[in-house]
Amino acid sequence: MKVCKYLYQFLTTILAFTASACLQAPQRNFVILTLLLCLNFINATPAAAANLSNDLLKQPATEIKVSLGNAANELKFEPNHLELLAGKRYNLRLTNPSQLKHYFTAKDFADGIWTQKVEAGKVEIKGAIHEVELKPGAEAEWVFVPLKSGTYGLRCPIAGHTEAGMIGDIVISN
Repeated sequence: MKVCKYLYQFLTTILAFTASACLQAPQRNFVILTLLLCLNFINATPAAAANLSNDLLKQPATEIKVSLGNAANELKFEPNHLELLAGKRYNLRLTNPSQLKHYFTAKDFADGIWTQKVEAGKVEIKGAIHEVELKPGAEAEWVFVPLKSGTYGLRCPIAGHTEAGMIGDIVISN
């Protein structure tokens, strides 16, 4: 167990250095992805490790659609329960058909995934994402790979939305 602890500390140190080093963006992204996968192998089961060893960027993304609210302006996620597999690539298509602004907020979930990109309109965002805001009629795609299993809370933190039932959960299993 001590070996895993020291390996984890070593890899996180390298990850921090690599993120700030002078590598070009494609090389840095490859090194960071490789290190994140190594960190996950420390606690992964053999089955999860085998899944994660695939070339994640060539893996077809499984599409999941989530609506933030609806045309009747009900405060809910549809669906409000997502089940994902660690090591599998997903394209989360978020839509907001309501006339109210909403957030897709699941910080602990976001900390346990590798985000390839978030795309909205003609804008593509890369890097760590913790929350996505969708204005009325907006759409966004979040492409990611879950790395850490667990059950994570989902909510819209706008005053009154969580209390009215705009909550859900995301389950990641190995």
